[in-house]
Amino acid sequence: MVGENFAGNIIVNLANLPDFLRNPILKKRMIEFFTLTKPDQDEVINNALEAGPTIPFPNFAKLFKTWLKILATLSEEQREGLFSAYISEVSQNPQKLINFNLDGILEIYLTLDDNEKNILANTIKRIINNLDEEHRRRMMLVIPENAKKHLKF
Repeated sequence: MVGENFAGNIIVNLANLPDFLRNPILKKRMIEFFTLTKPDQDEVINNALEAGPTIPFPNFAKLFKTWLKILATLSEEQREGLFSAYISEVSQNPQKLINFNLDGILEIYLTLDDNEKNILANTIKRIINNLDEEHRRRMMLVIPENAKKHLKF
């Protein structure tokens, strides 16, 4: 991919857009993710994890909520593909979550409607439960207790 943090720059720019622009652009980028090679997908995930904490939280919150709402509308296969990419990276490198406001992220999740929360929680639980024992253990260590309660782990 071109640029030092191509995906990160896109994420920062998307976070600053109004809803009517952010939603279709983000959905298009999310769908494009599946056309990328595995190394490019890994780069996008790493860049997103790097860029996320650098975005002022009010902007990040809008972007993250949009991302979750779009994920809830994607096919199970696509949703699982995106979540799996992030969960795999975090389970291998849990320190990447240190700079995120995890309580704030949970609060964003809790603002979704019940159907969206159920769709997303079921996908996340299935992915984590299918990890090997060591990666599952690592994930469970970085997920805050309050989030585990809401995800029903």
